[in-house]
Amino acid sequence: MMKKDLIGSFAWAGAIVAVALCGKLARDAGLLDADTVTRVVVGLNGLMIAWMGNRLPKTFVPNACARQARRVAGWSLVLSGLVYAGLWAFAPIPVAVAGGSGAVLTGIAVTIGYCLSLRNRSARTA
Repeated sequence: MMKKDLIGSFAWAGAIVAVALCGKLARDAGLLDADTVTRVVVGLNGLMIAWMGNRLPKTFVPNACARQARRVAGWSLVLSGLVYAGLWAFAPIPVAVAGGSGAVLTGIAVTIGYCLSLRNRSARTA
């Protein structure tokens, strides 16, 4: 499982770097402006957060509770990642920075809080 997680993470990192480099080349060639390149590259981060949102609960939660935690993570992190990506695609940059960061922090807090509550509940019943 760890190898699969690393491969996926490296794939995302490689894709983001490749898109950033292609965006720079397109900007230098006059095909894209700087804001568009920034929005595309940073928006990919939101999509990566949505992808990682489905992987996170396995790190914090015992196997018996993983299904419950995945549902919460699936809603909180996936939605927050999509909100982040959407804001970077369409909102003014100051709004995208503040709103996107707030959405991601909220998604992370909800997921980690729920996972830790499941862990504590599991430890009390064991």
